[in-house]
Amino acid sequence: MTRLTVKVAQCTAQGNANLALRLEPLAGERLPGFAAGAHVDVFLPGGLIRQYSIASAPQQADHYELCIKLEPESRGGSRFIHQQLSAGDELQISPPRNLFALQTAERHVLMAAGIGITPLLSMAQELFSKDASFALHYFTRTRDDVAFYQRLTEEFPGAEIHLHHSDQGRSPREHVPDDIRSFAPGAQLYLCGPLAFMQRVQEQARQFGWAAENIHQEAFAAAALPAVADDDVFEVQLNSTGAVFAVAPTQSIAQVLIAAGVDVPVSCEQGICGACLTGVLAGQPRHLDMVLSEAEQAQGTQMALCCSRSRSPRLVLDL
Repeated sequence: MTRLTVKVAQCTAQGNANLALRLEPLAGERLPGFAAGAHVDVFLPGGLIRQYSIASAPQQADHYELCIKLEPESRGGSRFIHQQLSAGDELQISPPRNLFALQTAERHVLMAAGIGITPLLSMAQELFSKDASFALHYFTRTRDDVAFYQRLTEEFPGAEIHLHHSDQGRSPREHVPDDIRSFAPGAQLYLCGPLAFMQRVQEQARQFGWAAENIHQEAFAAAALPAVADDDVFEVQLNSTGAVFAVAPTQSIAQVLIAAGVDVPVSCEQGICGACLTGVLAGQPRHLDMVLSEAEQAQGTQMALCCSRSRSPRLVLDL
């Protein structure tokens, strides 16, 4: 996997338990361009790899800005960034990867909760720079939990930026914005935040006429995978060589192929980052990822090898 070395130019608190990192290229180097909604893998000590959305505007080519929440149940990633990373340090990251891009639309409705503001802030900046029609709704528990408060309240003059706080009676359970209630065929809805938040907003949107193809989301955490039956054994075949491998109930496709020496790019291994998406030429995948949309899953032409399985006895992969 390609890695870029960047310098941590600045660390800035952004609301309760959130830390923004300004990442700049090393002297004489340039950062790859990106589109709003992109994320990068961050490689941390101990072999940890974490995915963080880019919050800065795509037109700002001299840096990437990430914002990381200190998770109470941190497995090491957010704790290291908050407690041990300092301005002047170097980090290794992947080039930007985008599975949450803006769609062509007459209007864009952005709905964020918590640290889910990061990709949607980048989207808002891109849309604002193009004078596109959009509204951003950002839900937090309190005003003090808002990340990028100054930017949101000062850098979008005339734009529809709405901050909603649960302690003021405007939680996602109590408040359904008019932008959700009044669906127009030319609109697209983008969601990012905790799984329960996105599921609730999706349910609300469907009630008011939003179709699945008009709703897009990005997850920061994977949903619990269903139990795998003891007899859930299937085969995968590589199209390039014809080699066939059996996948046991206790194994993922990625694990089996990597053990056999096949080059499979993996990162999150939870079905949320898209690094291991692979084409499917034959067979019926059983999708368990949170990357592909319902429409993309129904096509059955690609799958996440780190978590998804098979409904057919054999899958032929484009490898």
